[in-house]
Amino acid sequence: MNRKTFLTFASIIALGVGAFALLQPAVLLESKGVALNAAADVWMRELGIALISIGVMLLVVRGHPDSPTLRAFLIGNAILQLGLLPIEIVAFVNGVITKVSGIVPNSVLHLLLACGFAYFAISMKTPTQT
Repeated sequence: MNRKTFLTFASIIALGVGAFALLQPAVLLESKGVALNAAADVWMRELGIALISIGVMLLVVRGHPDSPTLRAFLIGNAILQLGLLPIEIVAFVNGVITKVSGIVPNSVLHLLLACGFAYFAISMKTPTQT
């Protein structure tokens, strides 16, 4: 898979999950077994907007040539995915998320996306390299 294809898939995932979190936060929380409340609803909608913005950025940069800026963007996204990876696992262990089906897909997705972003950041040839 090339970088443009990877970033296209990542953007579709971010846009889809973001739209779902924004428009149907209760359904998303329920799927994880999270107690529904107003604060969780607000935070889920905020997450939705954040994911939509990341999805748009991924779409915009997917065809850009190698550059230090694009590498920084990819590294930032790898760090984001690695940072998100343990959060739901810890929430499940602590009983905040009660359905294992609510953490497995996200955990696998975060790991795969982190690996993809890291791979493309590391393998990038910047203009200063020959």
